[in-house]
Amino acid sequence: MSRFVRASKYRHVYGQPSKREFCYDNIRVSNNAWDSNLIKANSKYISVNWEASGGGAFAVIPLTESGKLPDQIPLFRGHTGPVLDTDWNPFSDDIVASASDDGKVGIWKVPENFTLLVDPIEDLQDVGPLAKLSGHQRKVGHVNFHPVANNVLASSSADYTIKLWDIEAGKAKITLQQPDLITSFAFNYDGNLIATTCRDKKIRVWDTRSQTIVSEGPGHSGAKNSRVVWLGQDDRLATTGFSRLSDRQIALWNTTDIAAGPVGGFYHLDTTAGVCMPYYDDDTKCLYLAGKGDGNIRYFEYKDDELFQLSEYQSSDPQRGIAFLPKRALDMHKNEVVRAFKTVNDSHVEPISFIVPRRAETFQMDIYPDCIAGVPSLTADEWFGGKSALPKLISLEALFEGEEAKPFEATKVEKATPTPTSTVPAPAPGAVPSPAVSSSPAIASSPAAASPAAVPVASRESTPVEPKKDVHEALKTASVESLLNKAKESDEPAVPINRALADEASAWDQADDEPKVADVTPVETKPVETKPMETQPVEPVETKPVEAKPVDTKPVESGDLESRLSQLEADVQNLARQLQTKSETISKLQEKVASLESSSN
Repeated sequence: MSRFVRASKYRHVYGQPSKREFCYDNIRVSNNAWDSNLIKANSKYISVNWEASGGGAFAVIPLTESGKLPDQIPLFRGHTGPVLDTDWNPFSDDIVASASDDGKVGIWKVPENFTLLVDPIEDLQDVGPLAKLSGHQRKVGHVNFHPVANNVLASSSADYTIKLWDIEAGKAKITLQQPDLITSFAFNYDGNLIATTCRDKKIRVWDTRSQTIVSEGPGHSGAKNSRVVWLGQDDRLATTGFSRLSDRQIALWNTTDIAAGPVGGFYHLDTTAGVCMPYYDDDTKCLYLAGKGDGNIRYFEYKDDELFQLSEYQSSDPQRGIAFLPKRALDMHKNEVVRAFKTVNDSHVEPISFIVPRRAETFQMDIYPDCIAGVPSLTADEWFGGKSALPKLISLEALFEGEEAKPFEATKVEKATPTPTSTVPAPAPGAVPSPAVSSSPAIASSPAAASPAAVPVASRESTPVEPKKDVHEALKTASVESLLNKAKESDEPAVPINRALADEASAWDQADDEPKVADVTPVETKPVETKPMETQPVEPVETKPVEAKPVDTKPVESGDLESRLSQLEADVQNLARQLQTKSETISKLQEKVASLESSSN
């Protein structure tokens, strides 16, 4: 393991829970066992699946009305079965969709100046739906709005289908037939692809408008539900699930080749039984995992097809649902990069701010890149007609300064494909190497190699390249030899580890550069009676043979060689200082022994 800590802007991110007066108390979260996040949030409201009688209902809570809620609040009623999931329209903060056990999808609009603090109570009125979308044959489990096109909604059902709706027309225009129950699905960055996880333990990537499967393969092997999330503009998926032994796992997948298996294998998390609810922040490239039934929230940084665990928010309060706020609604003056809302004991909702600790009070451009604006790039007719576009972005610096942020078109970020490195044998003496032709520029493996990478191939071949030094040859330099000889002389004669400290002191007395111990006047000592110690037989310890594992050896780069030489010099100097400290300790022990002997006389 490297002794150097990996550099990251988000290595010290910490989660800060809100005080109780800023939580949302007196909540009655639905007890339905369907696997969903139970709550969703946007920049103005939180929607909560409500435990209500007389049909399904959910509550909408304004973010400004924290504290203890009234015992009776206006609910959004209209379903004949429990509400299983909700989702906010990313382009209109007042439009919300709901999925219900009655097989219907509801479209709702939050009334203007909506509040939960109704007085008198006789004026309390529930809110009805704007429209109900019918088409599924069984219960609807999940709903997600399209990330680019306005008024396009996707819903999954227990009838093994995903339907894409034009909510203005009230019709399902696309139906994706699955072979088994859908446990989760997610749009990609531009909304042209949908990734699904199913009860048959397979992951599928669909081209929505052609209604064809782009890639398909086996996912997590466990019997419990899996979740999927798209990693922003990258062609990668992240899934959470379980192994056959019910261990919680996380995995990365190449969306163009799911059958090849997870990239880098499965990451083992723990053995807890709750489903992990993932959330990916494309702006910071961080993945957040909240487990159902436990209070902790892990967060990882994604880079170069690897997940690096940053830290973990720990809490003793268990959660069943979680929601995340859009980036444009965060408090950038406190360097808040993510805000989560989690349900606690199904009785209140607790906001948690994830903050980058910095003292600067100015806008931090490196942790706040341009984010999604919340403005549609396409209409529903344009998208169903085959047109594609990227989400529109805004600059967060304008919001930080209190100015109006103007949306602008996003540009597609092409992911650089790493060039595989291979060992090339040296040419025979006298042989002339043929010029190599490559369709992509070479990737430098070290800072020293970065400059020649920009030179044309022909000029690089004409320039003689200095061969790399071998480690054993480099260790034979004069400076290293002198340090090793000095350490060798200080260690002679060789002292076994299990000898007494007095033997080490005699070895140090032979060194020329160490101070001599002052002569001590001999003192008459009286013999001390010694009693034999009773010894008990020691039971033999069973020893097991240890399997030797081969050590992977890798070629050493020139930069690594210099760092190893400097590390070796530091270790030798440190060894000399330790030996000197031991010598001084032995001298003090000898003086104490002499003083004890004189006092006993």
